[in-house]
Amino acid sequence: MEGYPRALSELEARSSTESACRDYLFQLRWPEGFACDRCGGRACWLASRGRVVCRGCRRHVSIAAGTTFQDTHKPLATRFRVTWLVTSQKTGASALNLQGVPGLGSYKTAWTWLHKLRRAMVRPGRERLSGRVEADESHVGGLEEGAHGRGTETRAVVAIAAEEDGKGIGRIRMRRIEDCSAKELHAFAKDAVEPGSRVHTDGREGYTGLENKGYGHKATPVRNRKASKVLPRVHKAASLLKRWLMYYLDEFTFRFNRRTSRYRGKLFYRLIRNAVAVDPAPYETLVRGSRGRRKRSPDR
Repeated sequence: MEGYPRALSELEARSSTESACRDYLFQLRWPEGFACDRCGGRACWLASRGRVVCRGCRRHVSIAAGTTFQDTHKPLATRFRVTWLVTSQKTGASALNLQGVPGLGSYKTAWTWLHKLRRAMVRPGRERLSGRVEADESHVGGLEEGAHGRGTETRAVVAIAAEEDGKGIGRIRMRRIEDCSAKELHAFAKDAVEPGSRVHTDGREGYTGLENKGYGHKATPVRNRKASKVLPRVHKAASLLKRWLMYYLDEFTFRFNRRTSRYRGKLFYRLIRNAVAVDPAPYETLVRGSRGRRKRSPDR
């Protein structure tokens, strides 16, 4: 049974102390009980500062080590509240919104933690799409004068795959790709879709050969028809994505795949669980490649 709070008041009651937050992370990190990665020992005791000590080899392990919560200098209760706000708002949260959380601190701290959570929205080893899947690509970005559809060269290209669920959409996967070559599209299909699935695409040459990669492949040339009629699910997902340009692809995918969840607390649980499984992301890693001089964050 997944243990997650149904409301903010329940979350605050559960995470009223740092010890309670550490116990929650312990249960998520070792759901089957503690297992030492050095000696394989199962017995341990909890030491101060959120450390676990293996009774077999006496190794000290931080509950947060190797997770998104590593190097967290703010109280875990504060981080939990931020995570709740990110998952409880259907339209997402900005760093400016999160800066108002009591005890969080500067805008840079709020921005850094928001990006850490977005990174945690991709669960390590997540299942690939299966069954009948539509696949296409879309150009995302600002409008360009004189550029139409696939003719544009400077807008980002995003590969999209969407499961068929009757007439509706099941789960989706998205990724920014360099171009629409077979190399890029085949690599996306390999990572996003389970072999044996039936993949429906348009007539783009880049999809040719999917049948040799273990997929059933149906290609429907668009010609004079609207692409949204040929592949309605991926085009619906692309349309929604373009309304959410302020969000990153991982956050969009995380929210879309959990859009029918009755309790927002379940999203909180999922994201905290993923954050325990995702490797640490220092501030320098998050800003790598962005414009401007990179500075060390006072609180990662």
